Amino acid sequence: MANGIIKTYAAKEVTTSLGRHMATGVADDSFISIEAAGDGITYKYGCDGEIARAVSPNDTYLVKLTVLQTSDTNSFLQNQFNIDMASGEGMFPILIKDLRGGLVLQADQAWVTKPATRVRGKETNNNEWEIQTGVATLTE
Repeated sequence: MANGIIKTYAAKEVTTSLGRHMATGVADDSFISIEAAGDGITYKYGCDGEIARAVSPNDTYLVKLTVLQTSDTNSFLQNQFNIDMASGEGMFPILIKDLRGGLVLQADQAWVTKPATRVRGKETNNNEWEIQTGVATLTE
């Protein structure tokens, strides 16, 4: 153990702000996934051993937010998608933050790429929403 340091993660302290809407009713297991849309740093290795690197200028992210089927966040995201489809005015800022420190994703512009698939059955289900960001910053 490194110097006896103990750190604690608490899912309840991960917040997701979508414009003025705070996401609620997040899924009972994994509820946030953040994936870089760009290629990061790629390279080519030449036949003579020279290496050339390229840094992707793409600073956007794909966020997958999973909420319970009863969550008010479903209505908010569906409404934003409907507004965007009708007028192109459905974008919103996004901020995902772990209040105990660490993860922070922030973008001034984000939008729902398509509605979540809805499932109904004997038990409640989860809805996974895909949200694309504009230029964003991610820190850990």
